[in-house]
Order: sequence, then C-alpha cells, then structure tokens
Amino acid sequence: MAKIKKKKIKRELIDGNFKVTIFGSSRIKKGDHRYRQIKILAKMLGERSMDVITGGGPGLMKAASEGHRMGKKNKKSRTIGLAIRLWKEQKTNKYVDVEKKFLRFSKRIDHFMLLSNAIVVAPGGVGTLLEFFYSWQLVQTKQICNIPIILLGKQWHDLVKWLEKYPLKNRLLGRKDLDLLFLVKNDNEAIEIIDKAHEEYKKGGKDFCLNYKKYKLR
Repeated sequence: MAKIKKKKIKRELIDGNFKVTIFGSSRIKKGDHRYRQIKILAKMLGERSMDVITGGGPGLMKAASEGHRMGKKNKKSRTIGLAIRLWKEQKTNKYVDVEKKFLRFSKRIDHFMLLSNAIVVAPGGVGTLLEFFYSWQLVQTKQICNIPIILLGKQWHDLVKWLEKYPLKNRLLGRKDLDLLFLVKNDNEAIEIIDKAHEEYKKGGKDFCLNYKKYKLR
C-alpha cells in the first residue's frame, strides 16, 4: 500500500482519472446485502477505469475498495483511502491502493471535495450524514462544481420526504436545491447517473469543471 505524501497529493488531483467518492457506514459487515451492493457498484467503476475514493476503513468503505480491486483493468485506476486518526485507531483496509491520513475531519472532507467528480452516499450514521450535508451545501452554494450527489438505498427516502415536508414547504430551501440530489434504489441506477457525469467529464461539457481548481484551500 503506497502512502500519499503531501507533495504528491496534487498528482491525485490532476491525473485525469474520473473519481467517484463513496460515503458509507464502517459498521455494515460482509454478508449484508448493502455490503454486496456497494461492492458490485465499485466493481463496475473499476471496470470503467474510474478511481474510487473512500474513508479507507472497514464496512462499506472496505466493500468499495474490494469491489474496485476486483473490477479494475489497469494500474492507473486506483482506490484512494482518505483515513482519519481516531482515539480508537481505525485500520485502513487491505484493498486501498493509495492512502492519506488526517488529524481533522474538516481537512479530510475538504480533500474529498477536491478529488470528487461524483458522490455516492450509501447507508450510514453521523459521519455519513455529515459528509452528505457538507457536499450538498457546497454544490448548492457553487463552492464546488455541479457534481451529482447520489443517495443510494432505502435509508434516504424518508429523509427526502422530510426535506420536502418541512424545509421545502416552509421555503427554507428551494426546489432547485432538492434537484441537486439523485435518489436511487440500486447500483444500476447509480451507475447510469455516473456514466452520464463521466460523459460530461470526457467532453468538457458546460456543466463540468474541476473541483481542485474551483475549491481552493487556504
């Protein structure tokens, strides 16, 4: 497993690979249907020579890294783990190709934003919710590019209904804000959205830009 040095992080930003971030729970174990679903999705991303970015840990992060390893066809396509140092050390899973560790969640999530061309939010808890809402706000406020935020799985249906019933109904957000989110049932629906985003990426379409150029860290 190679480690990203600070001076080499720029290479990850400009290597030209389309990068899909997958957020999800560290608590979901192998054998769970949600683990299998993320593994299959990541395998399809590997087959398309896309990079996969996760938190690098266990659970759905491991499922994504494992699936990508199964599907990837060349060494240029990699799974990147942006890990966090916690009071209870979380081991980076063995399927991660490139790793960078952070002391602060804020700096870590900023790097997710810099690298991502699309985001998949799988089932998860507080950490996953933080990553989802942070990503959504940055797209909403145009701090980062208009990348798809894909909510995968049943967990998100009731949340979207709540957003429509309360914040939207009370004009605390707009319909255009909700339209930034893609609610999908399975990995096939997710990959269809990712493929469309990838086409925009390849042709430099009007909705495409580079986060690492737009979202500058100080």
